[in-house]
Amino acid sequence: MARALRGVVRRRSAVTLETMPFSKALNAGLRKAMEDDPKVLLMGEDIGKLGGVFRVTEHLQRDFGEQRVLDTPLAESGIVGTAIGLAMVGFRPVIEIQFDGFVFPAFDQITTQLAKLTNRHEGNLSLPIVIRIPYGGHIGAVEHHQESPEAYFAHTPGLRVVSPSTPNDAYWMIQEAIASNDPVIFMEPKSRYWPKGEVDLAGSAAPLHSSRVVRTGSDVTLVGHGAMVTTLLQAAALAESEGTSCEVVDVRSLSPIDYEPILNSVRKTGRMVYAQEAPGFTSIGSEVAATVMERAFYALEAPVLRVSGYDTPFPPAKLEGTYLPDADRILEAVDRSLAY
Repeated sequence: MARALRGVVRRRSAVTLETMPFSKALNAGLRKAMEDDPKVLLMGEDIGKLGGVFRVTEHLQRDFGEQRVLDTPLAESGIVGTAIGLAMVGFRPVIEIQFDGFVFPAFDQITTQLAKLTNRHEGNLSLPIVIRIPYGGHIGAVEHHQESPEAYFAHTPGLRVVSPSTPNDAYWMIQEAIASNDPVIFMEPKSRYWPKGEVDLAGSAAPLHSSRVVRTGSDVTLVGHGAMVTTLLQAAALAESEGTSCEVVDVRSLSPIDYEPILNSVRKTGRMVYAQEAPGFTSIGSEVAATVMERAFYALEAPVLRVSGYDTPFPPAKLEGTYLPDADRILEAVDRSLAY
């Protein structure tokens, strides 16, 4: 009887999956990082008592105190500059930029100071700073609250740029980003904050800078990052109902990019479509398309195609459904690829 009971306990303890929204998974990941390392502290506008606009930092100030979860003035340049100073003396600051369009007042600090200081010190100075940026559309917001600035940072040497698409990745990738000794721009697709998914709280983290095949297929490779991964999966399901098998690759890391899963998929299918919310000109999709054309040219049966937001400022909320790629636009690109 005792042996049987011990077996029950073991089986129960082996169940480590918990279903939670993306925002709560980030909260849990931040909490775990703060528990593990007293040098981790959070900074941002309204992240303390309010818990952030999207409630990602809810209750963390209550549980860790005002010296580790700091409500800052509305001054993004000052927030990043202060974080640089804190990192220089051994802290690991995690900054929240309230909305994507608010990061630009801090752009000089990020690209001319944060990104370059380690190189300026010949590798003798580490700046373990994470800058969390909610980005993208689908929430019906006003100007400066719906943008996709990821290419600016991926273009800048000295910065790592990542974007999780699932709650499980949110939980693990935020911890991996905080553990990095290099600055990490952590792009959070804001439309994914509320949908729930399984989080393996006792699992192990995939490498921070790795791409991953999230659906297997044989006819066309669909590639994207952030919120667009969900749209790609929707398009792949619709394509399957029409007899087309699509493989879906989640890029996850925008700088550096792990190309092997993408190239291996393209060598199998011979076709690729990249989808993103950001404008198409000089974008992550442009870079991936060019690299695939260079490194897998003889495997391609058609040109790499891109589906993106339009090369205009993000429109008013009523027009975002026209601006943002959807499953129909992706399937149209799939049809064009198959027509070659």
